[in-house]
Amino acid sequence: MKILVIEDEPELADVLVRSLERERYVVETAADRPAALLKIADHDYDCILLDIMLPGGSGLDVLRELKALGKSGNVIIISAKDSLDDKLTGLDLGADDYLTKPFHIAELNARVRSVLRRKALGGSNALTAANVRLDLDDRSVTVDGEPLALHRKEFDMLTYFLLNKERLVSRGSLAEHVWGDHADDSGDLDFVYSQIKNLRRKLKQSGAAVEIQAVYGIGYKLVEQ
Repeated sequence: MKILVIEDEPELADVLVRSLERERYVVETAADRPAALLKIADHDYDCILLDIMLPGGSGLDVLRELKALGKSGNVIIISAKDSLDDKLTGLDLGADDYLTKPFHIAELNARVRSVLRRKALGGSNALTAANVRLDLDDRSVTVDGEPLALHRKEFDMLTYFLLNKERLVSRGSLAEHVWGDHADDSGDLDFVYSQIKNLRRKLKQSGAAVEIQAVYGIGYKLVEQ
């Protein structure tokens, strides 16, 4: 899952990025309002951590733009401002939670997990399709109750496919959500095909009743067999 951290304090942003990456999220950053607006216009995120006090304008302006784009879900406001008005305004604009600085990283991670479960999984911590079950908390996958060993990127790809079960997923969208900004470092997306090939092989060998189908020239779709 991909998270955007909109925070202008470099040290805090670095701490947040390292902590979230340890939780196996793909993390991108923006340090001011203009950069944040560009990010949210061009990309979709599973969760956004948003500071209110930003260079170039208020984080609430970013939240207003998210609402206008229909992307205001899964936003957690992080701010030193602890006024009731800010909280109410942020929540009215579509934010899901509000965390006041300073805060413990463990609490932030718990809030992120809660928001993702509530929005994407209906409160559950697992994704299922046919005989495949993926647990987000302990990053495990089972097929008919038997463990399936996946590398990190294979796990992240399967998560994205299960979140978009029966939907067409473009190679660009898959690369962006699994590799984040690093996907732009490559002129082509052949590395996606290589990872898909490995994931398909492991699913087939395990007896998984799901298939990742290729849609020529566009991308892939996970379907139940």
